[in-house]
Parts: sequence; structure tokens; C-alpha cells
Amino acid sequence: MPVIELRGIKREYRMEGKHLSGKKCKRSKDGEDAVIVRALRGVDFFVQKGEFISVMGPSGSGKSTLMNILGCLDKPSEGTYILDGIETSTSDSNTFAFIRNRKIGFVFQSFNLLSRTTALENVELPLFYRRREKGEKGFHDRDRKELAIAALKTVGLDNRLDHFPSQLSGGQQQRVAIARAMVNDPAFILADEPTGNLDTGMSLEIMELFQELNEQGKTIIMVTHEPELAAYTKRIITLRDGRLVSDEEVKKARNAPDDLAKWKKENILLMQDT
Repeated sequence: MPVIELRGIKREYRMEGKHLSGKKCKRSKDGEDAVIVRALRGVDFFVQKGEFISVMGPSGSGKSTLMNILGCLDKPSEGTYILDGIETSTSDSNTFAFIRNRKIGFVFQSFNLLSRTTALENVELPLFYRRREKGEKGFHDRDRKELAIAALKTVGLDNRLDHFPSQLSGGQQQRVAIARAMVNDPAFILADEPTGNLDTGMSLEIMELFQELNEQGKTIIMVTHEPELAAYTKRIITLRDGRLVSDEEVKKARNAPDDLAKWKKENILLMQDT
């Protein structure tokens, strides 16, 4: 069974009044002036466990809308979205909340860490709000702490447990965010422009981490507008005008550890020259 199954996904928005061009919109059936924006026009694809996929497309292509649907932050106007065996498009708000908490690990461009909370406490947070399945026991404080420490160890930050975000570099903050995304053992990690606020070296470190996690069996979907980052994934899905225009396997993904080592070597030489 695929982790993700999308069939005929459409998303339309009804906007009242005049079009941005200033021209009057066509009248809708109820007589109001409105324009229908078709953000997604029938998207189909499947994601198997252990895949590392990038979603690309120019501005207005529909990738942000698709990300919101994948993350269960929005529902499609038409179509079916099955996540880890759960039909999401007809789910109620409680099921939606359960899916977001247990099935999806979110990683954002801006990290979204709590500034007055330590790295360990930031990673523990999803466990405090953990939505339990029927018959499932809750966590004790010790259990939450152990799981959070294990997640931080996975991303190489078990020596920064008591550090606040302001005491961490941008790359380290994003590692904390990735640990927080993994702590509930979700069906997949959804990363939205995860290196958008990072320099080249830190970006390569994050891509190296994603490749390591993927090798361990984690399913990752990364939304990006940068082809050089998509080259580190195993499959590239491209959207344009709300349609999926290509879905290609990457024959040989770039190796982030090699590129990071090369970047460090070149920058050390530059620093020595100056």
C-alpha cells in the first residue's frame, strides 16, 4: 500500500468582486460577481514508503496548494487523498488533527521553534499534544524525554539539549525542527523550502541529513523552487498551471556529503587566501 495516494485532486477558490486586472468578473449562478481560481486541476500520483521526492514548479503552479493538501491543512474541492490508509478528503476535524499530529512531520523554512524553550523541550512538544489511537497508552514525562533525546541524537544535536534557539546556528535550529518532525515517527516528513533561510554550507548539511534519514527508511517530500536542491532527491514532481507536467526518477542523485566536503575545502582555501 502506498504511503500517499492522490487521485484527481482539484482545488478551486471562489473570489468575489473584480479580477486583479480591474475587469469585472463573470457572474456566478447566484448572481454575484466572482472569479473561480483553479489552483489544482486534477493531480494524480503515489508515494511509496522510503521515497525522497521533491515537488517543484514556478510561482502560481499550485505547489503551495498541493503542500497544504498533503499536510492536511486544506481539503481538495474534488478528488481522493489517502494517507497511510486513511481517506483524508472526507475526514472530520478530529481525524484531521490526529493525522497532522501522528502521520505528518512538518519542517518549515522559518524553523518555527519556540524561542524561550530549549531544543529538548521544542522536540518534546508534539508528544505533549500526541493524539492517541484507540486503546493506546499515554506517555510519561520520562518517555517523552527519552524519545526527544533520541530524535536529537539522530540529527547530531544530543550535545545541545539545553540550548535555546538563539544559542544555535540556523542549521542547528533546522536540525531541531527536523528532530521535532520525526519524534512521533510520522508516515512522512513534509519539508517546505527547508533551506530557504540558510547559507550554502548549512543547506548542504540539511540535505546530507535528509539523505541519511532517507537511507534509514524515512519518507520525505520536499517542496522547493531550487533545481540544485531537487537534484539531491530520488524523484522530481513538477507542477505547472495546476497540473502535474512531469514525474521523473533521478537516475543518479547528487551526494550531499561529497558536495559538503568539497564546499568546506574550497571555502577554507578562500579564507586562507584572504
